[in-house]
Amino acid sequence: MIPRVHERTHIPHDSLAEALGRPVSPNEGLTEYTVVAHWPGLDYFTLDDEQKIWTSVQWAEHLEDPYLEHPFAASPDDDRRAILHLDVRLHPDDRQLTGPEWAETAHRLARVAGIEVPGKEHGCRWIAVQAQPRRLDLIANLIHLDGAWHTPPADILRRLSDEARRIEQDLHLISPVRTGPTARPALRTVPTASAQLASVLTQLADEQAGPLAAVRGLIEHTAHRVARQPGAAGTDMAHRLELLARRLHAIQQDLDSTAAHLVQPRIVAAPPIPRPTTHRSP
Repeated sequence: MIPRVHERTHIPHDSLAEALGRPVSPNEGLTEYTVVAHWPGLDYFTLDDEQKIWTSVQWAEHLEDPYLEHPFAASPDDDRRAILHLDVRLHPDDRQLTGPEWAETAHRLARVAGIEVPGKEHGCRWIAVQAQPRRLDLIANLIHLDGAWHTPPADILRRLSDEARRIEQDLHLISPVRTGPTARPALRTVPTASAQLASVLTQLADEQAGPLAAVRGLIEHTAHRVARQPGAAGTDMAHRLELLARRLHAIQQDLDSTAAHLVQPRIVAAPPIPRPTTHRSP
């Protein structure tokens, strides 16, 4: 798990676009499968079902709000670049993490960076985005809700690296190869082609962080909102969307079953053992 700290910026839009791997959009809703963690005080901003899914533009504006609320807030050296962006990437040989594991990783890194203080709900606004394979991005505004400025630790990268090593151990991930006279060569098992394909199918079918789960969540949410529209047309459309969500769920189950079949050991019939021939003497 390799952490990286980006150069601070004035607006969060570019950082969020880099985390998503695409431009921010006023039409794309980000579900809990993408925004896997956030600052505790966000719960005050989501009071009903209509506000649970925000677009990427709304998330960027939410992170930008402290600028408008505290127009004179600045660092001790009069720096107004308040957007902190950091990311971590898994080792290529690490397994894919589940949604709760990504969320736990996000909170632990946020605490180490000082942008989340346990028990303090009015600190920095921050979100954790898991939109690209094997990568997690944290984006924060260093202006607190009361206008105070949070100064990250001078050794923030070292702290993040140390915490990343502890997370690797706790989640049983692969540690970096040691170097030096006492280092031993690592023995790695090369996965078969079937195992690699099964891993891809398993990621697609993942209920926590899989792309199909995110799509199904959006469809179900849309069906829920369409059902509230007056008239029979809204009810019919909501029913059609629910059927689509069920078909996607069936596809996920089929993919998961196929992945299980791919990794099952194949039983190869052993060739018959030739019997010894008996030679008779004339």
